[in-house]
Amino acid sequence: MLVDSDVIIWYMRGNIIARNVLDNLDNLTISAITYMELVQGMRNKTELTALETTLINWQATVLLLNENISEIAIMLVKQFFLSHSLMLGDALIAATALNSGLPLLTANNKHYQMINELELLIFRPN
Repeated sequence: MLVDSDVIIWYMRGNIIARNVLDNLDNLTISAITYMELVQGMRNKTELTALETTLINWQATVLLLNENISEIAIMLVKQFFLSHSLMLGDALIAATALNSGLPLLTANNKHYQMINELELLIFRPN
């Protein structure tokens, strides 16, 4: 399962539901974009170390961008930017999920709901 940054942020903030979901995933995967978004959200080295430790404990896989993901993201932006304001990061995350054949776990389903081919799993923190 590909996990969006918002779900991991809930986890890092101590949300019990996020902890139950993420700690019980067998194959937790994130995109390189999600990884970079998370790092950019860290306020200090202690938080960055906590993130790195958490990813290691999960044995999380980080899927790097490639040509296929880029092509899919370009198509998604062309198709959905004007109509739904699909942003670059979300397009790349969705493209990563589509390219890898993984469902996307997110609380931001509004960002992705127009992409019919994308299997969305909705996370609710409460």
